Amino acid sequence: MTVTRAEYCVIACAEAWRGAGEILASPMGLIPSIGARLARHTFAPDLLLTDGEAMLVGPDGTVEGWLPYRQHLALVTGGRRHVMMGASQIDRYGNQNISCIGDWSKPRRQLLGVRGAPVNTLNNPTSYWVPRHSRRVFVEKVDMVCGVGYDRAAGARHHRVPRVVTDLGVLDFATPDHAMRLASLHPGVTVEQVREATGFELAVPDEVPYTREPTPQELELIREVLDPVGARLREVGA
Repeated sequence: MTVTRAEYCVIACAEAWRGAGEILASPMGLIPSIGARLARHTFAPDLLLTDGEAMLVGPDGTVEGWLPYRQHLALVTGGRRHVMMGASQIDRYGNQNISCIGDWSKPRRQLLGVRGAPVNTLNNPTSYWVPRHSRRVFVEKVDMVCGVGYDRAAGARHHRVPRVVTDLGVLDFATPDHAMRLASLHPGVTVEQVREATGFELAVPDEVPYTREPTPQELELIREVLDPVGARLREVGA
């Protein structure tokens, strides 16, 4: 059975929550949301999911409990949440920008704004989802630091950037100086493609594995239960 690039991305996002235990998953975006729900369905049954407002929900959307805002903040600031955000720019140490492009005093483009990125990154693990891996996103220096990277996080007890998932592969920071490393390639992608689409020098191991294959059960869940209309294919093409 042919596995699409979008489905490899779902698997790579789901793996961000493997072994996480009873923590709050906060996926932002379609494919991270499918990935979190897939993880809850399969290898991470203790994962907590929310409706984005005040309810704890199961992977099918069934309400399982109430999550008051005070308790949500306690999870956020105590390291008991793993959020997967987007990034308009990200650099080699995981500094992320979603606020503006250009000089912040007179930007060329105004984006979402800083929002909760500093609190997220300093107080709980934060991964990133980038549906189009390019030099516009992977830059030598972000125009404004919203999410805090490893070179700026000294003393932040719960700071961690477990992974960056893109349409080309998975990146992490498992290097001595926490510089970004190529951790896996989605099948059909080459190391040179990733290097060409990255605006700084990546750490690349001698052997780069492929992103793991989904199991038949996982494929069935993705295609029949979690995303039967195939919305994932509109976010990441063939």
